[in-house]
Amino acid sequence: MESREEIKGSKPSFPLSFWEVTMAFTVVMGFVLGLGGVYLTMPASDYSFLKLPRSLEDLHILRDHLEIYTSDYTLQVLVGYCAVYIFMQTFMIPGTVFMSLLAGALFGVLKGVALVVITATAGASSCYFLSKLVGRPLVISLWPDKLSFFQAQVAQRRESLLNYMLFLRLTPTLPNTFINVASPIVDVPYHIFFMATFIGLIPAAFLTVRAGIALGELQSVGDLYDFNSIATLFLIGVVSVTPTLMSKPKL
Repeated sequence: MESREEIKGSKPSFPLSFWEVTMAFTVVMGFVLGLGGVYLTMPASDYSFLKLPRSLEDLHILRDHLEIYTSDYTLQVLVGYCAVYIFMQTFMIPGTVFMSLLAGALFGVLKGVALVVITATAGASSCYFLSKLVGRPLVISLWPDKLSFFQAQVAQRRESLLNYMLFLRLTPTLPNTFINVASPIVDVPYHIFFMATFIGLIPAAFLTVRAGIALGELQSVGDLYDFNSIATLFLIGVVSVTPTLMSKPKL
């Protein structure tokens, strides 16, 4: 009885230890220093417009200002964009859809899609590795039911895991944020995670970046995906998972 009480009492109320918080803080400081380097190489100006967009109005303001710098300071804008996007993906900060729209508005469809897919994959990978280091107690604490479901599905579909992961990326079966942080916990190999992320993000990135070209016509974020777009994504997802569904899970 005493040993049980000691174990219960020694359980930390906060899911992350001091070392884990220190590791996360170190990663944050790395991004801050990178953005600081970009800022110092830009010309003196009023940069009060630089903030994470939370609405289409914020995005319009950011687009209008950044268009002035993109042609003359392309490298700095690209580095700053990539750093912000990867930072948001790594630490699960909502709003990356606005960053994808911004890529289309600033760089066009082809360059924008390439930029979004590469940075989103890099950010998801960064989140994957960070979660592998310090994320287990956080994932277990926040999503115990989803984690159990995901773990069971991964174990059953191990032989066709790439198809299953592609299906998850293409459809809203599980949130992308959860997939990023839970994959290392349930032993999804990184090469499978990387390929599914890189390939699976392309259709949605194309739709969002293309919408960024006509940013002024958007009334809300909900206008990004009409019925045909959503149906297409689901169809691609079903095709990708068909081999997984047809395979017999191991007993």
